[in-house]
Amino acid sequence: MSRGPDRVQPDDPSQSPPLPDTSPSSSDLRKLFECPFCFEYVLPPIVQCQCGHLVCVSCRQNLASCPTCQGPLGSIRNLAMEKVANSLTFPCKYALSGCGLTLPPTEKADHEEHCEFRPYSCPCPGVLCQWEGSLDAVIPHLMGQHDSVTVLQGETTIFLAMNINVHGTFYWVMMQSCFGLHFLVVLQKQENHPGQVRFCAILQLLATAQQAENFTYRLELKGHRRQLTWEATPQSIREGIETAMMNSDCLVFDINTAQLFAENGHLSIIVTIARY
Repeated sequence: MSRGPDRVQPDDPSQSPPLPDTSPSSSDLRKLFECPFCFEYVLPPIVQCQCGHLVCVSCRQNLASCPTCQGPLGSIRNLAMEKVANSLTFPCKYALSGCGLTLPPTEKADHEEHCEFRPYSCPCPGVLCQWEGSLDAVIPHLMGQHDSVTVLQGETTIFLAMNINVHGTFYWVMMQSCFGLHFLVVLQKQENHPGQVRFCAILQLLATAQQAENFTYRLELKGHRRQLTWEATPQSIREGIETAMMNSDCLVFDINTAQLFAENGHLSIIVTIARY
């Protein structure tokens, strides 16, 4: 018995191989927002040049023309690109230092201001040092670039400030090493107007704020039948010391008090550091 040709059945869509996904990935879309000048991300508010090229806000403030076409930058808002940017997340700019977070544009700047992986600034006060680096590099930087900082070992030391009668604003700095960590002892003399002199003494831990919470310190001025003491938790290198001094969150005394404890124009401060 003869058999006719097999009938070709229509394709079953459910059995067809899936089509390749050709939609752009988030990483592909993020590349559209790379600033051609600094290679950071261009985030809202997004302004384009007359030809449609983008540049980030930070670079735009310092550029006279578009880095892509050399045309005028103008002030044309690109609302479409802003909408796309707001639908994406962007890696923290300290990703290469170890931060693994990706955030929407509305949260990125605030996170980076407090990111634990952001570089540390030089903690040496009274100098215009623009150095930044990792926490591990702070001590080598101080030892290599600020050799006027004396280093003492031990939980209790004597910080000697020479010639406190020097005119103008002045800093005396000492590094105290104990418990496997390094602390900066700082005495600042402020002389905003003749006769208006203020001294501030404070301790700063060259480590994180979390580590600083594990310690307490005491600063003591001692003289004949006199004693002036301050006890507190040290500031961390992240917090800095300027704000604490401005708010008098440190040992504060005037020139008359300083002279009561000084000998031959030199002031000794006993520094004691303890672990909780």
